[in-house]
Amino acid sequence: MKTHYNLRVIAAKAVAQVLDQGQSLGALLPPLQASLNEKDRALLQELCFGIMRVLPQLEWILRQLMEKPLTGKQRPVHYLLMVGLYQLIYTRIPAHAALAETVEGAVALKRPPLKGLINGVLRQFQRQQAALLAEAAQLDIRHLHPSWLQKRILAAWPAQYAQIIDANNQRPPMWLRVNRRHHSRDAYLALLADAAIAAVAHPQLPDAIKLEVPCNVGRLPGFDRGWVTVQDASAQDCALLLAPQDGETILDLCAAPGGKTTHLLEIAPAARVTAVDVDGQRAARIHDNLQRLGMQAEIIIGDGRTPEDWCDNRLFNRILLDAPCSATGVIRRHPDIKWLRRDGDIAELAELQRQILHAAWRTLKPGGTLLYATCSILPEENRGQIATFLAGHPDARLQETGDAAAPGLQCLPSPASGDGFFYAKMIKGTQVP
Repeated sequence: MKTHYNLRVIAAKAVAQVLDQGQSLGALLPPLQASLNEKDRALLQELCFGIMRVLPQLEWILRQLMEKPLTGKQRPVHYLLMVGLYQLIYTRIPAHAALAETVEGAVALKRPPLKGLINGVLRQFQRQQAALLAEAAQLDIRHLHPSWLQKRILAAWPAQYAQIIDANNQRPPMWLRVNRRHHSRDAYLALLADAAIAAVAHPQLPDAIKLEVPCNVGRLPGFDRGWVTVQDASAQDCALLLAPQDGETILDLCAAPGGKTTHLLEIAPAARVTAVDVDGQRAARIHDNLQRLGMQAEIIIGDGRTPEDWCDNRLFNRILLDAPCSATGVIRRHPDIKWLRRDGDIAELAELQRQILHAAWRTLKPGGTLLYATCSILPEENRGQIATFLAGHPDARLQETGDAAAPGLQCLPSPASGDGFFYAKMIKGTQVP
């Protein structure tokens, strides 16, 4: 039983590191999961991601159940209570087990005197659960987003606001990208059917398959042999829009963890691809992805703002710039984004994007193609960014993606489709005098 009790504490500590220290679950969870069995790895992820998804609701409930918040050295118990509430509301764990294991977590937190408090709060919630959840559903917290982000989404997408908020609050679909070097999409669908994994093809994207129910990658036929990659449908559109060709020199900028790098090589196996990322640890994941798929690319750790430091004066036929952004289009996949981002981050990110875009343009050959992409839904990072760039670069011509009045293509998150993504495809021509 000790492992189960500690699992609740591990979850509580991870939530604390996100909310109190600004760390991301994407970085925190893999090392925490490494020593757990498959069932506990999945439960830890469900608890942490789930709490981030419905955080305002859990905070409000605790305020109703407690006279004063737990602070200071007692703060870890606050997060343990969240773990307990989440289990009672959103999981199939029997209530008595969720209660007992959460209460015992106080011992692992070295707060055994607080076992009675935890027990009392959770049992009080059980008695009032229906009334509390009904009241919470009528309050503004039902949107489950910070107010600054609600305002930005509403200002940018008034007609689609409800759709976006609803999609963000759902669990994400699991999309696969079939490696066309091994199988056609239809052939891989047949392999999934043989493995009793229900799936459907994307109506437009040629390599994309959505699983009816997400599953562990170990169940996917040929995953370890590179037959398939887990990648959202909207992210798959990047390589398709860039349209790489064999023999070309291609720059994948801000490339980690390498999903788009490998897609480029699946489409154009004889292309010479250079993958660049500023983060050395994340760049190592590019290598891992290439190795699993049996591919080769040049990997460089470098800053996109200063290509002169790493590109040796090379010019590229095509550039994929997946710019660092607010990630407001992938909240359903990374719900901690809602609590890690701040309103002031948007202007800073837009400036960083501007610097990288301008620098990348210098490394593009005349007649070459640059695809600017973000997983954001905010216009400051997307259409506003590209409109400003086009106005200042007479040698840049928008292609296939919008027009001068509304440059680029914006995909919004949808329960039935991909994440929120923006793309702008530009061709480098001769500057008009």
